[in-house]
Amino acid sequence: MFWSRLISEVAHLRSAGASAAPITGIEYDSRRIRPGSVFAAMKGGTTDGNRYAGKAIAAGALGIITDSAPIFDQLAADQPGLPILHVEHGRRALAAASAAFFGHPERALAATGITGTNGKTTTAFLTEALLNAADRPTVLIGTIEYHVAGETRPSIHTTPESRDLFEWMAEGVARGATELVTEISSHALDQGRMAGIGFDAAVFTNLTRDHLDYHQTMENYFAAKRLLFDGTVYPAPRVAVLNASDPHAEELACAARHAGAEVRTYGIRQGDWRASDFSLTPAGATIHLETPAGSARVASRLAGEVNILNLLAALAAAHARGVSFASLVESIPQLRPVPGRFQPVSAGQAFTVIVDYAHTDDALRNLTALAGQMTRNTGGRVITLFGCGGDRDRTKRPRMGEAAGRGSHFVVATSDNPRSEDPLAILAEIEPGLQSSGVEYTVEPDRAAAIRLALEAARPGDVVLLAGKGHEKEQILADRTIPFDDAQIALSVLAGLGYRERQPI
Repeated sequence: MFWSRLISEVAHLRSAGASAAPITGIEYDSRRIRPGSVFAAMKGGTTDGNRYAGKAIAAGALGIITDSAPIFDQLAADQPGLPILHVEHGRRALAAASAAFFGHPERALAATGITGTNGKTTTAFLTEALLNAADRPTVLIGTIEYHVAGETRPSIHTTPESRDLFEWMAEGVARGATELVTEISSHALDQGRMAGIGFDAAVFTNLTRDHLDYHQTMENYFAAKRLLFDGTVYPAPRVAVLNASDPHAEELACAARHAGAEVRTYGIRQGDWRASDFSLTPAGATIHLETPAGSARVASRLAGEVNILNLLAALAAAHARGVSFASLVESIPQLRPVPGRFQPVSAGQAFTVIVDYAHTDDALRNLTALAGQMTRNTGGRVITLFGCGGDRDRTKRPRMGEAAGRGSHFVVATSDNPRSEDPLAILAEIEPGLQSSGVEYTVEPDRAAAIRLALEAARPGDVVLLAGKGHEKEQILADRTIPFDDAQIALSVLAGLGYRERQPI
């Protein structure tokens, strides 16, 4: 690709300079620039990429795309002949340039986007599995990991920058992928990272309190989620799949229909795709499905009501993508739990240990409620370990403490990626919620020691919940990042307690 072709595909305000040399790459990080790359310099939430335009040029950048008028003027004066493009919106320009450079893989992939506070990861994994079972190779982008037509890659962000997304999409297309399934964070929607992708199906799981360190208000948070459906910034999806039980569903449905989308709802005993009846079992759930496409009684290996909702969302999304109802029903018994999402840890102990990613008050309520259902017939207790992340929304800390306390018999409050904050200061903001719940609790900032406390407190029939980190493999501290895996730490503690009948986790 050459500069003249690139600028024909990127909306811009002004241009200067030209080059007949081929473009070798598109980058938004000046550290990744190689001779022949085009550098997209754009304003961000914490830094301004325009500050690094000079560094990119020194590294051999062929041209600069900038969303800063002063930088454009300065480069045009100081670097005569250098190809420069002045754009209104840096991230949209990055997306357009990346789509063009990587050969427009979005045109070869049917996209399903999943947004919401909780359930995105599980719904994305289930949707991908249903598509794969119907012989639809996929690119999956999400919190735990990325899949590129069967090959697993480590996850960098829940929703990466568009340049990286288009590269993985292009790799997927080259490997035969026909579908894109991606989690979409509110940050990504607000910042324009999904520019350039038209979603065939878009799923909304729910909206509960989270990320107010970024959005400031729940109204702003919801407004970011709404962008995926209302056609104001991104093209409206062909089909919007909405959780009928969420209070925002009606407003989203109206906005989506107004933008030209077909709306399908799902829920427990409500919605187009619904579980009209169900029974929870130790191995998962038995569900009676009622849908516009047919009815069936199915057995799922995913535990709890919340996973019934995630399954319904995935079924409605996969059906929107043309997977037959018969194929969906046939696939359900084969669907496996998602890593770090209600993941059992077993070493032959007489109590249940579960690792889960729950990191909001709503997720903790759901998690402890499920644990309560599991102990109803055993007389066991619910023991919950959790923490709150540092440098994140502080207002949810007492709420999480209260949610954990009201759903548990004993709580261990600990650290969960404290980052630059003092772990004891974070725990001090959690304690008022624990105290208001009346639960017995203890505070231990060392997470490994806290896991030991929780497991040592367990008796036969109890359920121990290790909440917050889920699939994560590290703990982020102020001065370093250390390897840390809740499941592996739990297995080590259980071995020390004499439980060595290690099972797959």
